[in-house]
Amino acid sequence: MIQEHRYVIVGAGPAGLQIGYFLQERGADYLIVERKHSAGDFFSRFPRHRRLISLNKVHTLSDDPEIRLRWDWNSLLSDDPSLLFPQYSDDYFPSPDDLRRYLHDFHTTHDLRIAFGVGVDRVAKEEDGFRLETAAGPELRAECLIWAGGWGAPNIPDIPGIEYAEGYEDMSVDPEQFRGKRVLILGKGNSAFETAHELISHASMIHLASPRPVQLAWNTRRPGDVHGMFGALFDSYQFKALHAVLDCTVDRIAFDGETYTVDITYSHADGETATLEYDAVLRCTGFRMHTEMFADGLKMAPCGKLPEIRADWESANLDNLYFAGTLMQARDLNRASSAFIEGFRYNLRTMDRLLAERYDGIRLTHTTVSLDELTGAILDRLNRSSALWTQCQYLIDALVVTDGGVERYEELPEDYAVERFGDVITVGLRWGENTYPVERHPVPSRAAESAFIHPVIRVFRGGVLTEELHLLEDLLAEWRHPDRHVAPLEEFLRRLLPR
Repeated sequence: MIQEHRYVIVGAGPAGLQIGYFLQERGADYLIVERKHSAGDFFSRFPRHRRLISLNKVHTLSDDPEIRLRWDWNSLLSDDPSLLFPQYSDDYFPSPDDLRRYLHDFHTTHDLRIAFGVGVDRVAKEEDGFRLETAAGPELRAECLIWAGGWGAPNIPDIPGIEYAEGYEDMSVDPEQFRGKRVLILGKGNSAFETAHELISHASMIHLASPRPVQLAWNTRRPGDVHGMFGALFDSYQFKALHAVLDCTVDRIAFDGETYTVDITYSHADGETATLEYDAVLRCTGFRMHTEMFADGLKMAPCGKLPEIRADWESANLDNLYFAGTLMQARDLNRASSAFIEGFRYNLRTMDRLLAERYDGIRLTHTTVSLDELTGAILDRLNRSSALWTQCQYLIDALVVTDGGVERYEELPEDYAVERFGDVITVGLRWGENTYPVERHPVPSRAAESAFIHPVIRVFRGGVLTEELHLLEDLLAEWRHPDRHVAPLEEFLRRLLPR
């Protein structure tokens, strides 16, 4: 028995549910398949210490539901105001159990078409799509395959003796088991610091080790980097409490049945080496995509953990294969928020519009704005849009000048808009190049020196960036000041579009 669908989505996590919702809303032929027996099963086990790093800011200064989404990092997009995550938790860093409960309700309320207990074991390319072999369930054929399977396997570094390290996915989460012990944690990302944070009151010594310096979200402004909530470990390091954050290469791990002996080479000490002893070694080095089921091979991004994708999130080497959720972050890696619900929910809203155009013949939606209304229309979007806010430096509104005015295509990846239109004006939000502390110059002519998030209008001609306008940052993110925002934008547009 073979089931055929225009769209098959693999994975019923938040990304699978979100794209499924959009497809269902427009009456598309789709099916979601999920190996486990519930939506969002990943969160039944991860994060291991049961606290998300995705913000849930319940109390804001605005009653506008669109603006409130800027600080609600866990809600999926829908037309049901009762299905917002702050209805499920008041915690600023909520429990993954609350997220699972929310995802279950999102699935059942919208009656999404999900086949649970159906794992995809092999994916084969065909001329008109893909054939999916499943261990339990029918063989499936899809014209368009959307892979929302998330992380499938741990990322294990190539270190002699790495098999002696206990993986994040399997390690004990009972801190009492580490009481008085010397602990080495491989990795310096959020999972490593999450683990260290739980052990800090119990272990006698904690070392976190990786070759490169830790990336702090406070400095990088990237939600995937280490959050300030784990700052106690840094304090302990500076207060000489035996805990340490080491920039080093781990050369070898040995184990004699009781003690782990670890050889390291320091990264910033002219090749200095050391041999250290520990009572436990924990591997917290992240995850990677599981790719073995792709019979035709899958091209991976340089990091080796993510698929390489085109500007519209299609596989770089397998036509008609798209990626959803955290797997769609290769194009904005270390810039925006596609690794998180707060970011990929908007990517998926855009992806649905692109899929509708390609597979269902529905023209890409846009609005036409007159030149007289353009300044106000741009500022209205910048001041209200949650998509441009959370996906700053990645998603933009594309303005295409025509004889009838300006066509506005909302929430496109900037690289996609430039590829598609060539001559285009992009409107979005960007961070400044400087990090804090920084001297501020609150005059419009020096807006490009803004450190905080602020509007940037860019002009591309023939796919080449030719000029750009920065508007001054604002503490409350309100860009409507007559002299600081309105006048500079009007002058720029008048020069750019003299008609």
